[in-house]
Amino acid sequence: MNASSLGNVYLASVIKRMTTYKLLGEGTFMQLEEKDFYYTPNDWSNSIAVIIQHLSGNMISRWTNFLTEDGEKPGRNRETEFSLQGHSHNREQTIGLWEKGWSCLLGTLNSLTAEDLLRTIHIRHEPLLAIDAINRQLAHYPHHVGQIVYIGKMIRGKDWQSLSIPKGGSDQFNRQMQDQHGH
Repeated sequence: MNASSLGNVYLASVIKRMTTYKLLGEGTFMQLEEKDFYYTPNDWSNSIAVIIQHLSGNMISRWTNFLTEDGEKPGRNRETEFSLQGHSHNREQTIGLWEKGWSCLLGTLNSLTAEDLLRTIHIRHEPLLAIDAINRQLAHYPHHVGQIVYIGKMIRGKDWQSLSIPKGGSDQFNRQMQDQHGH
């Protein structure tokens, strides 16, 4: 496999993984009531709405003009992402922020070529290879999606519908995968 093919495989993998995390968040949202987006377990924790604000702000800043502008845009105010803003007081607007951030991220990833992976980009003036910047976000976003899922599980308790393999379901899942893939 040549470097270009490997780069294309990598980009397809990143898009697949990012899409999986997006869907985990959305699977959580489907199980929640509007009030649940604003629940915090204590005064030092973030609500799902605040986490969404932060993710959206980060995604729009990092992925807008990814190859040509610093990933920390001058207009971004990261600190305000961690307090509820006026536009985040209803479910529809909050999910709109979620969609806007993911659309920016996935649109940019889909536009990249294998050759772009070795270009130098900047985040907060720090030079990074594009592939490193992508890996950085591939670690950052699942961290926050995991927080969203965990808060959803706390809220729903016994009524939570698992988004992956439910407790006690590993053997059944493994059999299904074996039947599906024949190994």
